[in-house]
Amino acid sequence: MIIETNSERETFESGFRLGERAKSGQVFALIGDLGVGKTAFTKGLAAGLGIEEPVSSPTFTIVQIYEGGRLPFYHFDVYRIGDAEEMEEIGYEDYIYGDGVSLIEWADLIADILPEHYTKITIEKNLEQGFDYRRIEICEY
Repeated sequence: MIIETNSERETFESGFRLGERAKSGQVFALIGDLGVGKTAFTKGLAAGLGIEEPVSSPTFTIVQIYEGGRLPFYHFDVYRIGDAEEMEEIGYEDYIYGDGVSLIEWADLIADILPEHYTKITIEKNLEQGFDYRRIEICEY
């Protein structure tokens, strides 16, 4: 599925719609360069799950846990992960194979330890289409 957005709000809303439909145990692998809207999309997904507390990227803590929605939400940012061993140290399997919803930013960096089934979300900019244009591709694996 391809979604095209032209504002941060539309990117948020795309995440929101996905969060509304998210199921227990679902894993989202979010990929995109710096500044493409990963955080806006993630905030929308969390809101779609019913998370009301502020959502921010867990760049230095690796995982942030939100339990105030209809399902627990595990937000990973693996940008600073050196290898899969670091993920094992934080017990990532407890989250990814648990009952909540996991979203992993920079998931391409840990592709070898992603579960067999996940939803890959790629966000890209195209400045020829405008500064706020985003192309969001969603694929099931």
